[in-house]
Amino acid sequence: MDAVNKHCRDASSEQDSAVLENVVWRKFDRWVLPMCTGMYLISLFDMNNIGNARVAGMQTALQISDSQYTMALTLTLVPYFSMELPSNLILKRVGPDRLLPAMVTMWGIVAAMQGLVTGYTGLLFCRFFLGLTQGGLFPGLVLYLSSFYPRERLQIRITAFFASTSLTGAFSGLLAAAITKMDGVGGKPGWAWIFILEGSFTVIFGIFSFFVLPRSPETARFLSLEERCYVVSRLKSSKAISEDERTDDFSWIEVFRAIRSPQVFMLCIVVFFGGASGVILYFSRRYMSQTGTLLFGLAFFEPTIVAGLGYTGNQAQLMSVPPFVLAFLASIISAFVSDRYGCRGLTVIFFAIWCIVGFSMFYATTSQHVKYVSLLFSVTGAYASAPAEITWVANNSAPHFRRASSVAFVSVASNAGGILATWLLGSLSPAPNYASATITFIAMSVGIVVVSSLNLLYLMRENRAKAQIRLSMMKHDEPDHLGDRSAWFVYTL
Repeated sequence: MDAVNKHCRDASSEQDSAVLENVVWRKFDRWVLPMCTGMYLISLFDMNNIGNARVAGMQTALQISDSQYTMALTLTLVPYFSMELPSNLILKRVGPDRLLPAMVTMWGIVAAMQGLVTGYTGLLFCRFFLGLTQGGLFPGLVLYLSSFYPRERLQIRITAFFASTSLTGAFSGLLAAAITKMDGVGGKPGWAWIFILEGSFTVIFGIFSFFVLPRSPETARFLSLEERCYVVSRLKSSKAISEDERTDDFSWIEVFRAIRSPQVFMLCIVVFFGGASGVILYFSRRYMSQTGTLLFGLAFFEPTIVAGLGYTGNQAQLMSVPPFVLAFLASIISAFVSDRYGCRGLTVIFFAIWCIVGFSMFYATTSQHVKYVSLLFSVTGAYASAPAEITWVANNSAPHFRRASSVAFVSVASNAGGILATWLLGSLSPAPNYASATITFIAMSVGIVVVSSLNLLYLMRENRAKAQIRLSMMKHDEPDHLGDRSAWFVYTL
């Protein structure tokens, strides 16, 4: 790092910034982004393939009830979100090039072991440790990417790996349909092979990533010294990293400042609502993403919902594909628009309206065809809004440990929504209509519109106030360590 800084001071004025601007981010897109996307993609396969295994006969084979199945999903989420903040706080010290691959390798082993369980207790054991080993991945990836790309270039990159959520929904159905044909091979049922094969691939990928993932832009072997210098300068100028490294030292004060930030608090509410509604699609956690109740519901139960519409077996697996394909396309297109025009909040609001339309259609009709069409709206709305939400948080939190905490808090809120969703779409709201769950999801989608609008208005007001401060004082007169509260830190809308 010292060598990079020295070279920047000596040679930064000699660089052709226009050329470097086109080169360096493409190099990150070739080396860093595919690894992050791969990690997130296989995490979704390993977390969500229990829904495909259920359709393939796992629940009957293990002789577990609907409430026991829901409990297994809940048990996954509890250790999952308990690990998100601790892992983000140690990510920089341990090094993302070590911690992230280690998580991938460990959960791959656990995921494969699910194919060996013979009863409910074994399933609970595996799901607990799956959540424990996988919990820090999503917030860790968001934090990792936020230190590689300027704020105005971040959403399309987060979308690139988050959109793998929708691809998971599409291809996990196709893959599960193919794998279940191995039924009886080695004395194992088809649903067990889903876990064994996908988990084994995860272990191989985790080991491979130890040798590929760079620790930071300053140590990326694929960048020249001049390119590293340019990246550091651009990241500092965009407030993606701190200008003074001393402000990035760990402090519990920054953790508390994160949760006390109004924009973080409001987005925690937004992603809680979003994650609950999305369980139909993804344990996305993520989000798993992470947008809480909506996402998680759609992830775990979408194959089951499709099956409930009259499709069975492999046909149900295949019919679960189109909603996720549309969600993928909408996510990519909206990310380009959001990065180009800086409209994170409007993107979230727009797709929340899609969710309102989709869930209202699902609730109001008795036609199975209309219910299926409604999934195109609800799945797309839940998934396409999630990258904008998490990017909105990362864009508007600084310095490093405040951003690390903010991303983790938002991810925890998403997973809390996921717990609610697993029960709403489980024993508390019976199939095939899921009436109580659908009404709740409509209300939560409306809540996303309202709270996102309030956050947008708050950030606009703060930016106007900061502009007035910049007119009346010099930057060196401002107190140190303000982070995103600095008048020279302009919030992304």
